[in-house]
Amino acid sequence: MKVIGIDEAGRGPVIGPLVVCGVTIEEEKLEKLERLKLKDSKSLTPGRRKVMARRINKIAQCHTVHIQARDIDNLRAKDINLNEIEKIAIKKVIAVSNPDMAYIDCLDIKPQRFCKEMENFRNDLKVIAEHKAEDKYPIVAAASIVAKVERDIEIEKIRKEYRDVGSGYPSDPKTIAFLKRFSYENLPQFVRKSWATVKKNHK
Repeated sequence: MKVIGIDEAGRGPVIGPLVVCGVTIEEEKLEKLERLKLKDSKSLTPGRRKVMARRINKIAQCHTVHIQARDIDNLRAKDINLNEIEKIAIKKVIAVSNPDMAYIDCLDIKPQRFCKEMENFRNDLKVIAEHKAEDKYPIVAAASIVAKVERDIEIEKIRKEYRDVGSGYPSDPKTIAFLKRFSYENLPQFVRKSWATVKKNHK
């Protein structure tokens, strides 16, 4: 039986892509992932995340979907909210990975509703979706780590060109200062123009 763990990185930031990752492995090899003693990506240093991501890629198949800032803005302009945008990416990951069982970090306040929607997407798929699933299921923690590493790579590319953009989160004064350097029309493509933070500072 093929098992997948799915998680994301970059829901909240105003800068950079939303990255959704699926880590797929045969059920009998799950123990190899468990031996890595994986933790949620947020609790690891960037260097440690890179090391763990390399180890995960040697054991399992990893598939990521990057939804760029401009695509997020375009979808939101069509009244598609962030949860729905993330679901689009999750379904892409499932379609490519073709798993029998999925463990997903739940983005819906009602996990049962989310499970049903994912199982309806693929009739032969069994889904377990929980909040903070990365703390309970090593395969979801693995997806969390790979997603964060991929997003970190994208942010590093931005920093090489624009230097200090801060953390990318709306609460970061450095990020706000960076955004204020541009008029709304001239904001770089990696900025999510539909975020309230941007609109508030570019009236």
